[in-house]
Amino acid sequence: MTMSAVPRQVYLDNNATTSCLPDVVAEMLPFFSEQFGNPSSIHAIGAGVAPSIQAARERLQKLLGAAHDSEIVFTSGGTESDTTAIMSALRALPERREIITSAVEHHAVLSVCEYLAKHEGYKLHVIGVDGQGRLDLKAYEAALSENVALVSIMWANNETGTIFPIEHLAQMAKPFGILFHTDGVQAVGKIPLRLSNSAIDMLSLSSHKIHGPKGVGALYVKRGAKFRPLFRGGHQERGRRAGTENTAGIVGLGKAAELALAGIKDENTRVRAMRDRLEGELVARIPNSIVAGDVDQRLPNTTTIAFEFVEGEAILLMLSRAGIAASSGSACTSGSLEPSHVMRAMQIPFTAAHGATRFSLSRENSEQDVDRVIEVLPDIINRLRAMSPYWSTATGAPAAFQPAYS
Repeated sequence: MTMSAVPRQVYLDNNATTSCLPDVVAEMLPFFSEQFGNPSSIHAIGAGVAPSIQAARERLQKLLGAAHDSEIVFTSGGTESDTTAIMSALRALPERREIITSAVEHHAVLSVCEYLAKHEGYKLHVIGVDGQGRLDLKAYEAALSENVALVSIMWANNETGTIFPIEHLAQMAKPFGILFHTDGVQAVGKIPLRLSNSAIDMLSLSSHKIHGPKGVGALYVKRGAKFRPLFRGGHQERGRRAGTENTAGIVGLGKAAELALAGIKDENTRVRAMRDRLEGELVARIPNSIVAGDVDQRLPNTTTIAFEFVEGEAILLMLSRAGIAASSGSACTSGSLEPSHVMRAMQIPFTAAHGATRFSLSRENSEQDVDRVIEVLPDIINRLRAMSPYWSTATGAPAAFQPAYS
């Protein structure tokens, strides 16, 4: 009996999560056993752990280009950091009742802002984007006023990789006394940052997006920025985030930050070149394909291609069977037939938005990974289109499958 070969595994979903690098794991391991002390304790076993947390803070400071290591507040991840930043700004400026965000934010920001608008009476300015995912700067400027407590706009979009001019946006908000927060989860570790030279008050990041462990992240809070903690209790993190520190996770984040800083050049050269080759070959080989987002201002690792007349969920399932992990720009896997809010905000044609597929690479990927997707995906799209009545209608070709309607 002949056993079918297991397909080679190709992971191209790094904007969702990354592998925890071996060097990161190795540095974390002692803090589960030998160095298990509570860093808030005054005895030697606890106090001996504290320098490792400080070292992680300094590593992260260097990655962010922050002026002071004290500007780093460790959290449980990007979602907590986003929520902390938003709620802190509103509590720090209670007389201001307006918030500015964008139409393409991650739900970790959008859901909080929408809740505050619906249940707490805040006026929410949701700034739109154009067909390339670029922010409407005129609408943003018009929304700025002394009634606004917070601007929360992502540095780079998680679906398309489009980069917003965050330093400029923060500077525009400065004269109005507005606190400025950016969700930097996708940008950190992929593009160079220099927060010490910016008007950004707060930035969120997540460890598992930069080859660190899950369950840990950080919030950058510029020295002098008004801040109110989300969690109250102990005096950890200089009173800004109560709760016993996740020492192993923090140490892992620190090591991941060090490796990310060393790898930024590779991200912006080798990884970018692989992304460009993947995108170019797929668009050339698969007709009716649309690259979503700003192709000039985007993360070096990300491409989202919308394939017309096919469903993203079907693409992902067939890629998975071929050993390839990617993700969809459609929310169909969550039980909705609607394309993602990012695709809708960009007004990607409905016939293409459902077939939006994101490939997000990392430094762990190789040219062989790119070759595998180029080899497999055109045939997958052809097979799915052959079964699509929409494709046959658009091209005049006979469909292999026509659904029955009652």
